[in-house]
Amino acid sequence: MAASVPYPSWLPEPLQDGYGFKPVSPLLVDQFTSGRTQSRRGSLSTPTRVSVTWLLVDPVAALFEKWFQEDLYDGAAWFLCRLRTPLGMDYYRSRFSDIYEGPTLVEGNYWQFTATLELFRRPLLADGSTKEPDASFILGSSLVDLSANREWPTS
Repeated sequence: MAASVPYPSWLPEPLQDGYGFKPVSPLLVDQFTSGRTQSRRGSLSTPTRVSVTWLLVDPVAALFEKWFQEDLYDGAAWFLCRLRTPLGMDYYRSRFSDIYEGPTLVEGNYWQFTATLELFRRPLLADGSTKEPDASFILGSSLVDLSANREWPTS
């Protein structure tokens, strides 16, 4: 597996407002002459597509286009993109599904770029996470986080 290009420090994370994930189905469906269907798992590892948007000022927009063209080989190379998923913020191995849309001038001062990224894998919990006691821990994790941050004694 080829190494991923690091996410540039000068490029802000994609806007979190309004982006969504679309997993590629791991199912294979067979249609019978009777009209019935049979589904089975075709793959354990399928990609997920995510629509992202960046709002960039002039110099960063120029750098973004050159980074896409030069470092990502016009979008063909994988890179590490920091995204928010139900698992939280993390870096995901990603690549552009096609060239981005834009730059589009918005609010008179920003360049908007939109694109669809392909994540190498669906962002999922580790295998076995739905079994007790792991599931209880995960479901209560926000409560533990809130309690630790509110009630933890300061030294």
